[in-house]
Amino acid sequence: MSGHSKWANIKNKKAKTDAVKGKIFTKIGREIAVAAKGNPDPYTNSKLADVIAKAKAANMPNDNIKRSIAKAAGELNNVNYENLTYEGYGIGGSAVIVATLTDNKNRTGGDVRHIFSKYGGNMGTTGSVSYMFANKGVIVIERTVDLDEDTIMEVALEAGAEDVITCDDSYEIRTAPSDFSAVRKYLEDKGYEFLEAETMMIPNDKVTLSPEQLETFNKMLDAFDDQDDVQDVYHNVDIPEEEEDD
Repeated sequence: MSGHSKWANIKNKKAKTDAVKGKIFTKIGREIAVAAKGNPDPYTNSKLADVIAKAKAANMPNDNIKRSIAKAAGELNNVNYENLTYEGYGIGGSAVIVATLTDNKNRTGGDVRHIFSKYGGNMGTTGSVSYMFANKGVIVIERTVDLDEDTIMEVALEAGAEDVITCDDSYEIRTAPSDFSAVRKYLEDKGYEFLEAETMMIPNDKVTLSPEQLETFNKMLDAFDDQDDVQDVYHNVDIPEEEEDD
């Protein structure tokens, strides 16, 4: 999930059916509701503001965002969601991190373990693969003829970003996780719109799988995607762009 391939994944998601978009909105909606619990004001709740930015980057309608915030004051009052992260190995020794949001960790842990094993992998212990990744804030902005590399680099560094990676059709701005909220807000205040805005685990190196292994690995990713409690999946597999854009 380099800057380029990650953006290819985002384009792929946006091009999919309304049903898939609905699933993405449902997952982000849960994140919004949990972040808003106790303080539904994004101006004083930076975590909520960060998730709203992620939702807008995914083209989530404002009405959906408002409903998700309202849920925090209603139906979530008696539900305690936990952010739980699972680590493991997929087929071919690939490293996989699964981020979940759950109200039943026994159910979720069992489901994640089952998916790993069904597709030739196994769930590991905390820290078993995370050392192969770096936690970074990532903000992606569309690359246009009106926005040159020097300009975005200057603005990003002024905002406190660590680096800017120029891709074919976008700029990927990376930050330390602790600086993500401030950099995001600075760029928003400057009027920039995001194709993506969130913190994520970025692999230090990638592994290449055989075509047969890649087919199995992609089935595992789809199974995780279909699991309601799974919010994000990070991995170190080099997935060809043509497959991502299918």
